[in-house]
Amino acid sequence: MKCDNCTKTECNKKQKNDENQASASSEFAKGDENAEEKSEFHKLASERVFLSDCLACDKCVTDEESQHIYQQNERELFNILSLNKKCDTSKHKVLVASLCPQSLPYFAAKFKVGIAEAARKLCGFLKCLGIQYVFDGTLASDFSVIESQQEFVHRYRRHNQDPNALPMFTSACPGWIRYAERILGNLVTPHICTSKSPPQIMGSLVKDFFAKQQNLPPDKVYHLVVAPCFDKKLEALREEFYKSLLHTKDVDCVLTSGEIIQIMEKRNTSVDELDSVALDHIFGEEGELDIARHEGRGSEGFLEHIFKFSAKELFGLEVEEIVYRTLKNRDFQEVILEKDGEVLLQFAAVYGFRNIQNMIQKLKKGKFPYQLVEVLACSGGCLSGKGQAQSTNGKPDKALLQQMEEVYTSLPVRLPEKNATVQKLYQDWLEGIDSQKAQEALHTQYRAENLTSSTLDYKW
Repeated sequence: MKCDNCTKTECNKKQKNDENQASASSEFAKGDENAEEKSEFHKLASERVFLSDCLACDKCVTDEESQHIYQQNERELFNILSLNKKCDTSKHKVLVASLCPQSLPYFAAKFKVGIAEAARKLCGFLKCLGIQYVFDGTLASDFSVIESQQEFVHRYRRHNQDPNALPMFTSACPGWIRYAERILGNLVTPHICTSKSPPQIMGSLVKDFFAKQQNLPPDKVYHLVVAPCFDKKLEALREEFYKSLLHTKDVDCVLTSGEIIQIMEKRNTSVDELDSVALDHIFGEEGELDIARHEGRGSEGFLEHIFKFSAKELFGLEVEEIVYRTLKNRDFQEVILEKDGEVLLQFAAVYGFRNIQNMIQKLKKGKFPYQLVEVLACSGGCLSGKGQAQSTNGKPDKALLQQMEEVYTSLPVRLPEKNATVQKLYQDWLEGIDSQKAQEALHTQYRAENLTSSTLDYKW
């Protein structure tokens, strides 16, 4: 089967995994005689693979990873919920869900309400399933942005002594990270920001701070992430996010926004009958949680926040508004900080694999003026994640995306460093911003692995 936009006539990974996928599907059906229709993810895997969905055309996902990804579905969640209803309390777990900020506009559009009400309705649905706690993942996004800001400033200050310090590439997108590690290798991996992605930071928070609050070992907490893209399933499998001594992962299961809607549809749940339930506070306080967004175009806002922070920290300049200059297209833009005709900072936002390849060609040719690049695998950013904004033909649902963008931009903007809960967690959980515990909980390493020379020159 031909990959969309691919120069090859067949997708090697699709061919390689056909037999395994079929086998896994068969086992799924055997294990549950009342199994419902396959989820959106499994339909995609068994019917058609688009290059924009897979991370590379060859050797991107191992057979073992395929099996584990396949297991991250609604059936796994309901198995855990079912165990909690049985008498053997030794197998009971506390279920926690965290909601990626870019998923909430999808639910708002689907429910035809504002984002705050959509979050309450979604929380009500998840709790009626048996999930005890539902958290807003913006909290973890704040940590990720703050840590990325600090790391960029450190890298900038040492870039004359360290050739790998700059440029810095953002690390929140698992599709980009997988491509960088498996395909691009040492060309870019030393330049990737070490801050964990927001869902994985949320995993650290849930399995450490929250578990201790509940007087539970981490393996007794089951952490579900609701995310806009399928790549988060793969990210949750990373070795460094598994605590072997505690036999637990930071993120136990990822379901896309679309998969949550499918669960609602299978249960014939209408939005009108859902209770509006306030999201939980990580410190257990009562009351409504304020939902805010970061600056930026429907993503985490790394470029804008790092740009403004660095302008002030490095040059003492206050930047009120960022002006983007479009280069090849709307998904390849740059911003520049100038003073007296001198360029002080030059950042870029690069979304989608075609633009990523153009960026890498510039890097190889030594024509790379950027100190920081916000890199996202999905054209249009995280709101366009394939787990929520893709129509049946594999193309973006433009009408839905426009609705999502409108409701997302209606949210108030909050600076991550102004989040009082984050500042309190730095002290109560991490023992300070620059502590060893903060380094361990909020950072990881990205490294070249299984470099495949045959895929380096694919024209996407």
